[in-house]
Amino acid sequence: MSTSVLFVCMGNICRSPSAEAIFKDRVAKAGRAGQFVIDSAGTIGYHQGSRADPRMRETAARRGYNLESRARQVRPEDFQKFDHIIAMDEANLADLESLRARASGKACLALMCQYCRHHGEREVPDPYYGGASGFDHVLDLLEDACDGLFEVLTAPGKA
Repeated sequence: MSTSVLFVCMGNICRSPSAEAIFKDRVAKAGRAGQFVIDSAGTIGYHQGSRADPRMRETAARRGYNLESRARQVRPEDFQKFDHIIAMDEANLADLESLRARASGKACLALMCQYCRHHGEREVPDPYYGGASGFDHVLDLLEDACDGLFEVLTAPGKA
């Protein structure tokens, strides 16, 4: 039995592909890759088919993460396919809730930062229009939240 997780931001070129790569890393290092289906998507399709932002890829690579996914837009069937759909911020969560109202499915919606154990932010900020430090801050938040999410999903009686 596998647990499926979809990470979602607006364009699927910074935050959500980073969360996907970090969570895949955590799962693989724990020897549980076969127990999870992990993907990412955006609430808009503007960047569909594109690789992650080069600045995000470079920052992630310095920490050992390979952002290899291609951007795609959230689809109604994602609410049936995934157990957990994790939004990076309130705006994307609202978009997901609106889409879920028109789709059927089992997916639980949540905000990424609710899984943080060491950071107090409520949202993962979009680093796209900021400077280089914003990309590092996003990775700090995502590493913390991915650790917390993994802990929650692998706790006895969970997943």
